[in-house]
Amino acid sequence: MSNDLKRTLNLKDSISVVVGSMVGCGIFIVSADILRQVQSAWLLLLVWVIAGIFSLFGAIAYAEPVLNIKENGGQYMFLKKMFNDLTAFLYGWSLLTVIQTATIAAVCIAVGKFLGILFPYISSSNYIIDLSFFKLSSQQLIALVVCTVLTFINSKGIKYGVITQNIFTLTKVLSIIGIIVFGIFLGCNFDTISVNLINTIHLSDFAFDKIEIIATATVGAIFAMVTWNNITFISGEVKEPEKNIPQALLWGVIIVMALYLMINVLYVFSLPVTDIQNAPEDIVAVSVMQKIAGNLGKIIIAVIIMISAVGSANGLIMTGARVYYQMAKDRLLFRSLAVINRKTRVPVNSLWLQCIWAGAFIIFCGNYIELLDYVIYAALIFYVLTAIGIFVYRLKKKNEIIHKVNSFYAALFIIIGIYIIYSLSVHKYANSLKTIILIFTGVPIYLIWRIYKDKKTCINKVE
Repeated sequence: MSNDLKRTLNLKDSISVVVGSMVGCGIFIVSADILRQVQSAWLLLLVWVIAGIFSLFGAIAYAEPVLNIKENGGQYMFLKKMFNDLTAFLYGWSLLTVIQTATIAAVCIAVGKFLGILFPYISSSNYIIDLSFFKLSSQQLIALVVCTVLTFINSKGIKYGVITQNIFTLTKVLSIIGIIVFGIFLGCNFDTISVNLINTIHLSDFAFDKIEIIATATVGAIFAMVTWNNITFISGEVKEPEKNIPQALLWGVIIVMALYLMINVLYVFSLPVTDIQNAPEDIVAVSVMQKIAGNLGKIIIAVIIMISAVGSANGLIMTGARVYYQMAKDRLLFRSLAVINRKTRVPVNSLWLQCIWAGAFIIFCGNYIELLDYVIYAALIFYVLTAIGIFVYRLKKKNEIIHKVNSFYAALFIIIGIYIIYSLSVHKYANSLKTIILIFTGVPIYLIWRIYKDKKTCINKVE
């Protein structure tokens, strides 16, 4: 076994990882719930603009730690250098227990959900195992198979994971562009545009309580964008990371912003507000395509969403395991997770641990929407903490900072992030509280681990 990762990813591959990880199935699902909350087509588009700006400013701000902190591990290592081992461990713990694994589970569940449009046998209500203490639906089985197969592909080497990523990313980006162009030319309805967008903005939309609702509604949009930071997890496998990762972050987020905004423009150009809000199973894209092309359109969009979901899951699986690998190298997790297979040069044990944990979410939760609030709340806390850490690191290492990004981007990212966290805490306090508890369960685990680690070090010295 080797202890080193191999730098094989170029700029094109890095952009593919950013776009591929971000574009999953959220864009096809969450707009219905957002519109139910904000009650306005203009505000729906505004929510996506806010989420896009938030993600873009975050990506620009993150270029600074990427350029100044060279060690592998991405955001985990940033928090370690900015603050301390405990903060970094809590991030890694949250990533393993909910942020990354629950997102992988949600996206794999979505694959089964949309495959069910083609094959009705695959359903959340069709149980292939139905015992008093355990149930497994055909939809969950498909999700487990997708998660396992993608983990297996990535365990065979990063080149296989990247090839898979590039194929799925290119396919889904071209497919989404095709939907937008096809939909705008054939699906636009000028009466609908007039009703949805003309004379529908009111001053009351910007009252303080409405702003809080808008901030809370951005959760869905941010969930569809939240994984742009995943490229930092595999910095140890990117060629010239100080040049390629900042560019990948910038261009990847811009591409996704443009795609997401345009597809939401298509929604409000094609369907009345009530049809978007009440789309069957919240899949607005299916309603649009079914209106344009009937059942054929429904099948086409189901296939495209499955492609998007598989590509997103692959990117998440590829990148997340590298954080647990780095934690193990730092002796903050089991040393076996730091094993790099000599032939494939990937952290195989970390990959399979992640697969098992994501599989547990699939089996015991099995609900896409139920996972959303937990993921976003935890992710936002650490996003904001990392952005604050940029200023902390400047003070700690003021004579060692080589590259600085304009403070405006990090500052605005922090302000927007804190306000969204506050709004979630107020409007979705139950799920927010559960997430906080989950994060802080990492504290006693960290302390126990450190005691064990210190005792082992002392024994080794005595021997």
